[in-house]
Amino acid sequence: MRDGQPVVTLPTLLERRWQALRRLQARVDDAVERSLQGEHGLSVSEYLALAALAFSDDGGHLRQQVLADAIPLNHSSVSRLVGRLERAGLTERYHCDTDRRGVYTQLTEHGRRLLERARGTYLQALDTELRHARQDPQLADLVAQIDSDADGCLGYVGQSHD
Repeated sequence: MRDGQPVVTLPTLLERRWQALRRLQARVDDAVERSLQGEHGLSVSEYLALAALAFSDDGGHLRQQVLADAIPLNHSSVSRLVGRLERAGLTERYHCDTDRRGVYTQLTEHGRRLLERARGTYLQALDTELRHARQDPQLADLVAQIDSDADGCLGYVGQSHD
């Protein structure tokens, strides 16, 4: 017990690292979601869908299955997500000319402009929350690994690190 609260210690290092990764993702997602919703009215999934479309090497459009893999979400969740984005005028759907079963999602100009405005918010929230997570002893090693894999980009929002 710590401070009168039970402590959970999973038995293997693999389980503890997996749990730390899940905790980190939940923590970062919550913080990024609050920032994106508050400033741009976007969820994390909506932002990630717009970003996947904008940064695809296929001209701003993707088949829905490719989009589902990029976010990642299951097919039915992506269909609902794309529907919301389409109703907001951020994307549009169309059928493939050669395979009428294939449905593509295309980023609209309105979607591209919103993504450009939201990207700074997303990166700043991501950076801030990862830097805060460094202070958590259970997450510090994981964040340090992410930072080293990203060429030490934490704390340098706005700079390109390809």
